[in-house]
Amino acid sequence: MLDPALQREKQIMLRRHLKGRGIRDPRVIEAMERIPRERFIDESLRAAAYADQALGIDCGQTISQPYIVALMTQALALRGDERVLEIGTGSGYQTAILAELAREVVSVERYETLSQQAAERLTELGCDGVTLVVGDGTLGWPAGAPYDRILVAAAAATAPPPLIEQLAPGGILVIPLGTRDQQMLQAIHKVGGELRAETLSACRFVPLVGEEGWPEG
Repeated sequence: MLDPALQREKQIMLRRHLKGRGIRDPRVIEAMERIPRERFIDESLRAAAYADQALGIDCGQTISQPYIVALMTQALALRGDERVLEIGTGSGYQTAILAELAREVVSVERYETLSQQAAERLTELGCDGVTLVVGDGTLGWPAGAPYDRILVAAAAATAPPPLIEQLAPGGILVIPLGTRDQQMLQAIHKVGGELRAETLSACRFVPLVGEEGWPEG
C-alpha cells in the first residue's frame, strides 16, 4: 500500500506533469498510475519518486523523469500486440511500463548489474512477456528482429544502423539524438522504405555507448 504522501505525489505527477503537459493516451496514463516508480529507485530517493526529474541509479545511469517516460511511450503508439525492443534497461521502470502496454518486450542493457536488478524488480511485480539481455544496445538484438517498436533510453549522434534495420516496416523508433550534452527526442517512422522523423522535445540522456554509438569514457 502506497503511503499517503507518495500517493499525493503520484496524483500530482499524473495531473500536472503528464496530463497537464500533453500526455493524452489513456493507456499510458493508466500504466504509469499502476507501476510503482518508488520500487525502481534507491530507498534514499523514495521521497522524490514522483517528482518530475531524473534520478541517479547504479553504474552512473539514471531513471528518466516521468514526463519523458510518458512522452516516449506515447510516441510509440502501442495498441497491445506489438513486439518492442528497448535499448537501455536501466532501473527497469520503462521496461515495466512497456510490458503493461505491449505483447512482448526485449530489453538490452550493457551493465549486468543493472540488468540483474531490473530482473528482480520485474519478477517481484509480476511483469510478463519480458526478455532481458546483457549486451551492446547499439547493435540491437537481431535474434528477435524485426520489432514493431524500438525505444532507446540513451543519446546517440545518429540512429544506429542496426536499429533501423531491425525496425519492421511501419514501425516507430523513439530515440534522443544530438550531442553528448543536449539532444532532441525524435520519433522516426519507417514508412514505405523511407524514414520520417518527428521532433518531440528537447531532452538530456546519458550517452549511448557501444560499437555504433559513442566511445566509452
